[in-house]
Amino acid sequence: MDTIGVQDLWSFQDNRIEAIIVNCQQVRQSQGHRVSDYLELAGKVAELQFRNRDYVFLYRGQLEDHLDYNGQSTLRPAIFRTTPEARSGDVFPIRFRSLETVERVLVEHFRAKNLIGSDELTRHRILRWSILQHYEVHPTPLLDVTQSLRIAASFASLRNKTEEAFLYVLGVPNISGAISASAEAGLQIIRLSSVCPPSAMRPHVQEGYLVGEYPEISNFEQKQLYGLPEIDFGKRLVAKFRFNPQEFWSKKGQFQKIGPQALYPSSKRDQLSAIAEKIKANPR
Repeated sequence: MDTIGVQDLWSFQDNRIEAIIVNCQQVRQSQGHRVSDYLELAGKVAELQFRNRDYVFLYRGQLEDHLDYNGQSTLRPAIFRTTPEARSGDVFPIRFRSLETVERVLVEHFRAKNLIGSDELTRHRILRWSILQHYEVHPTPLLDVTQSLRIAASFASLRNKTEEAFLYVLGVPNISGAISASAEAGLQIIRLSSVCPPSAMRPHVQEGYLVGEYPEISNFEQKQLYGLPEIDFGKRLVAKFRFNPQEFWSKKGQFQKIGPQALYPSSKRDQLSAIAEKIKANPR
């Protein structure tokens, strides 16, 4: 039996060949550990999971490494991301009011089509957010991640014509059930395949999860109780990897990236995709 409170955080830092003991700030400020191909990435993630056995790993792939004013990787939900106009603070209440409007429209579409899950969607805001976020209808206080390393790496490579992409490894508490909440970590983890109705194919294909603050930040007034640095899932980073998407995937058929047609099933196969497009075209 291990003694409580003595586990270290292990990660790969920049050009260091071996995993070392670090803190989260060092991971966020690093350039990212470069890997040459998918098999090398998978091997290093496997070592980190063995060394950091107190955490479940979730992954996120991006074309760029966005940094905050301290030069640290930032992984904020879209509704909290700063823009030149957002710095004044006026944009946040507008975003939350707009989100509430789109939530109502989503429920109306579900009820009109008599879809399975309409009652649950009406009762639970986190379910409405999950669909709106994952189908890119409207920014929410949730962040998209996946439990599949290959899917995260594919997203980082998707429509990426550059020579650099990033993959982030987030450590979260144990996941149990459709929605897992941890008061100690201040996190909730939503397993999309469990909360989305069977008319939604995309969450299953993408092995999608969402992470959010716990308790959830449901309106602008509650958001004011948190500073933006607090609402940043960069605080859960175990590792940051970077790679060249033009050379990363095997040319011989092994470990090929997943293409957009597979990641985004058509509206003929995914009924929620059709609803999402209608709401984006007419959100009110």
